[in-house]
Amino acid sequence: MLPGTETLRALVAAFVALGGALAWLAARAGAVPGGTPERLIAEFRVVRLASLLLAVTAGTSMGLAAAYEGVPSGALDVTFAAGFVALAAVALTRDPRQALMLLAGGFAAHALIAIAHRPGWLSPDVGPRWFFIASAVYDVLVGAICYFPLLRR
Repeated sequence: MLPGTETLRALVAAFVALGGALAWLAARAGAVPGGTPERLIAEFRVVRLASLLLAVTAGTSMGLAAAYEGVPSGALDVTFAAGFVALAAVALTRDPRQALMLLAGGFAAHALIAIAHRPGWLSPDVGPRWFFIASAVYDVLVGAICYFPLLRR
């Protein structure tokens, strides 16, 4: 059995499942020949799931800020998270190439914000220390998955 609470295990399982589904969709999109309607549809599928995943990731940051509400700069974390939700919404209105670049950049920015908690640029007390490292690694991987279909055009 994995260490941690049942809630933590469920959260990890959900993020792994969503990341795996995104990787599968991105690989399928990359396999479709470029310039075809099927490719456009496949890329839109990647955009939809990646947008949802960015919003859920931002929601996790909001949840941590709410759970540790007495920590200074918690409002800043919530503000950043709201910006990522807005970015996810905007990505849904763009063509797939722009949307995938926006989402890859959004995940990279989320990783940088997670890393900023470690040296104390943002409050390190807004969540467990391991969370920021795991979040940054996950964000970089998901951002790379978002960019993958663009390499295969």
